[in-house]
Amino acid sequence: MKNINLKIWIAAWALGAWSTLALEATAQEENYFRAIGTPHKPKVEIAWNRYYSSEGLWSWMKKIAQANPNLAKIESIGKSVEGRDILTLTITDFSAGMDTDKPAMWIDGNIHSNEVQGGEFSLYVAWYLTEMHADNAFVKQLLKDKTFYITPTINPDARNNFFKEPNTASSPRSGMLVLDNDGDGAAGEDRMDDLDGDGHITMMIRKSPTGRFIKDPLDSRRLVQVGPDQMGEYEMLGQEGVDNDGDGEVNEDGIGYYDPNRDWGWNWQPDYIQRGAMRYPFTLPENRAVMEFVMKHPNIAGGQSFHNSGGMILRGPGAEEDVNTYNREDIRIYDAIGKKGEEMIPGYRYLTVYKDLYSVFGGELDWFYGTRGIFTYSNELMVSYLYFNKDAGRGNQEEQLKVDDLLTFGDAFVNWHSFNHPQFGAVEIGGFKKTFGRAHPGFLLEQDAHRNAAFTIYHAYHTPKLTISEVKVEDLGGGLKEVTATVVNERMMPTHASQDLKYKIERPDYVTLTGAQVVAGFEVQDEDRKLYKEQVASPQKIAVENIPGMSAVKVRWIVSSIQNLKVEVDSAKGGKASWKK
Repeated sequence: MKNINLKIWIAAWALGAWSTLALEATAQEENYFRAIGTPHKPKVEIAWNRYYSSEGLWSWMKKIAQANPNLAKIESIGKSVEGRDILTLTITDFSAGMDTDKPAMWIDGNIHSNEVQGGEFSLYVAWYLTEMHADNAFVKQLLKDKTFYITPTINPDARNNFFKEPNTASSPRSGMLVLDNDGDGAAGEDRMDDLDGDGHITMMIRKSPTGRFIKDPLDSRRLVQVGPDQMGEYEMLGQEGVDNDGDGEVNEDGIGYYDPNRDWGWNWQPDYIQRGAMRYPFTLPENRAVMEFVMKHPNIAGGQSFHNSGGMILRGPGAEEDVNTYNREDIRIYDAIGKKGEEMIPGYRYLTVYKDLYSVFGGELDWFYGTRGIFTYSNELMVSYLYFNKDAGRGNQEEQLKVDDLLTFGDAFVNWHSFNHPQFGAVEIGGFKKTFGRAHPGFLLEQDAHRNAAFTIYHAYHTPKLTISEVKVEDLGGGLKEVTATVVNERMMPTHASQDLKYKIERPDYVTLTGAQVVAGFEVQDEDRKLYKEQVASPQKIAVENIPGMSAVKVRWIVSSIQNLKVEVDSAKGGKASWKK
């Protein structure tokens, strides 16, 4: 009896000890709580508090594709001027169908060299969708239904120039340094003069008996202009640099001016009308590669381009001359999505380019909508509201200094320091770094990336979703039957924008019946009034001009010899759906 009790006690002790060890191991492994709405065990661990070169973005894109072979594929859609690949990720659930058979969302960033965070924001969308797919029912269904084509940088040469060469926060616009942009007969010879070698082009001041500025006694970073009855201590020399051509100005002979967002083939204007345009639309290969990809993918129904800055969700038209291109019904859809974006991204405003900003000819937004009927937005990323949750106005120096004091602790400003200038003698160089102001500081980068990604996901969700909700079969007698199918579009966007319908950009949607001998086929235009549009040729395959958003169309066939009925819908921008008996 004692031996039995001892064995029981040893077994109980062993079980208890094992349970304790298991609990301790679990506690060591899972010593955190999962935060809502974000990947907590990512396959690809990307740090979202930094900016990546073009090669850095490509490396992460390749890792995403390698880690998610059933959800992500990577390809080069073209080459840049300097021979770099323009890499694109296709994100969808490939087990649920080919990417080209689903409504698609195009996302790009960094068309301008200094507007860098569009690269990270685009990459974030790809990362978030692939990482959340396994655990989030919404994302899982979204990738069954939709496709995302994501190109984080469509200007890789310029992106690398901004990071690796001395620049200001606003330069260069294009970075196409192999071009003779300033027309002096030499290509790529002009560079900013980084006198102190810190990679940032800041400001220069020097002491002068006739100067109009003093350093603020309470904040030596800040220059204060004195009154007309006072003597100053410093004169402002402008940007850090040298006077290359002896005209009294420094760094004014920059790398020239080419704006890739004036290069698109819709309402394009030459340079003397629209500064920044080149010789003809799609002069350079970067935009041309995007254009050719989009032309080959008629399933693209929504578009998003990420720029900076100012906190804006922009839609076209870019110029008032183009205002009639945007139909009222399409504007209602733009407004519904854009105003939802204002809710999702605090501090951002939904605006129209020509009315609320300035005129743009040959812009990407208008090309996507005007030539392809794609509902497209351009988000101007970063707004000062994000700093202190109040609107201080764009470029407010007082606020920027406050941010550097309270949030970045001096990391955003190059303190004034002495330098012996080859032309001006003793000067002081200092000012805000090129990566501050237009670009997010690291602690804001992931939050704003997520909100903007959520906006693009909401947009993609409302590209068309077609289902066959009902198929009725009625006996007409004499061996004939009537088959009526109802095709529903469950989302806001139609299968054809008004611009698409106006210029017949894309083919009609087709509703096809098989499994019966079709005698006649009709589109039901008004069932109550018995209005039908007969399709005489090939009546088994009804061509439907458009399936409006949040609406339905009906088609009807008169048939004989029913066997195995099947109804299929095939829409370029609306995807495919089927029903069978």
